[in-house]
Amino acid sequence: MDINQLKNKFIKAGMDDVVLARQTNNSTQIKFANNRVVKTGIELIDQISIFLVKDKKILTTSIKDFSKQRIEKTIKTCSKLIKNLPRKEDYYGIAKGPFKYKKLKETYDKKVDSIDQIDLVDSAINASLAEGTKRTNGIFETHDVDSHLVTSNHVDIKDKQTSLYFSIRSLIEKDSSGHITISSRTLRNFNPGLAGKKSGEIAKLSLNPQPGKTGKYDLLFSPLAFAPLLGIIGEASSAFSVDAGISFLEGMINKKVSNNNITIIDDPYYPNALRSTSFDAEGVPTRQLKLVDKGVFKTYFHNTSTAKKYKTNTNAHAGLIAPEPWNLKLNPGKLSTEKLIQNIKKGIYITNIWYTRFTSYRTGEFSTIPRDGAFYIENGEIKYPIKNIRVTDTMPNVLRSMQDMGNNLTQIRGWEASLPVLTPSVFLKNIGITTPTH
Repeated sequence: MDINQLKNKFIKAGMDDVVLARQTNNSTQIKFANNRVVKTGIELIDQISIFLVKDKKILTTSIKDFSKQRIEKTIKTCSKLIKNLPRKEDYYGIAKGPFKYKKLKETYDKKVDSIDQIDLVDSAINASLAEGTKRTNGIFETHDVDSHLVTSNHVDIKDKQTSLYFSIRSLIEKDSSGHITISSRTLRNFNPGLAGKKSGEIAKLSLNPQPGKTGKYDLLFSPLAFAPLLGIIGEASSAFSVDAGISFLEGMINKKVSNNNITIIDDPYYPNALRSTSFDAEGVPTRQLKLVDKGVFKTYFHNTSTAKKYKTNTNAHAGLIAPEPWNLKLNPGKLSTEKLIQNIKKGIYITNIWYTRFTSYRTGEFSTIPRDGAFYIENGEIKYPIKNIRVTDTMPNVLRSMQDMGNNLTQIRGWEASLPVLTPSVFLKNIGITTPTH
């Protein structure tokens, strides 16, 4: 299906704005449980995402059947449905092209299709078992994606990318486990065996945990544990979240939100990062953007429409409905994880979290449960593993409490971190710990 032809058909049908994005994704998936591969799969997904505007009425849909009959039916159905939709008065259009784009580094690796995935999974399982674990489970995915974006405002751009994702959880007993994920666009430094070893080490250290106690603690989050919180900061920075009244960063532009040593950058050109892109969903050329600069919150993420509403310019973060970050990166510090631990008098080292839930998105009140290895620290030393604790605080306080970062900048995608980010370990002071209710 030629999406330029489809674009012209929608324009002929009377649409004011048309954005079509075709994505062809050749993917593989291996699942393993109890130290054995239990499922393998190959999937080809070929679909066109459709964004249409007529008289400020917005309709979004997608199609996977590209037959002439289905195409004609889709155009007729969309034309009929959009007439009955409410107007979005604060919609102000899409960007006008054409544009020139920069080249990306390390976004495609043709060798991904030829790797022995079973062998890599086995290497991870064996490395974990060598640390004394009893069971492992996880998943290994690869993706080879062709993208093609066209708009009614003279954008026509193609892209090709690969990605790899590996997750392994190692268990010795019910309360003794470790979890590591690794992500990459290329095979450079992609090492499932090392991931298996690290998850096994965490599981071994977490044997015989003691119940934690409530109170205020200094917390050290591993990259895997802090990634969901960094992703939440990114989501709250979207102009859509602010307009919807679900952002704790509303009204915070050019205000102090964190310490002077905290800088958060959105970098769509970061080499080997999962969401690196030379263009946004409108086709606008992307650029690096400072979200937090030396503790000061600088900007919301905008598309063309939200930018006009806020009387500024798009910063190439469309999301046609909700502007979004690309590669959110918390700048690392100089200390190793071990050195950060030595600076903690009374605290907890958290290697993973799950069930992050909000009491109020507006104020940022949340709780999250440490999963896998969590360790009590006293006078700069890990004393023993702990369990049955919950982190209960607010996201504004998390930002204010960030003291230092490790030197271990890591790309993280995971179950709780569906928005991939780049983060080191993070040291926070005086964060609330409660115990889960049963």
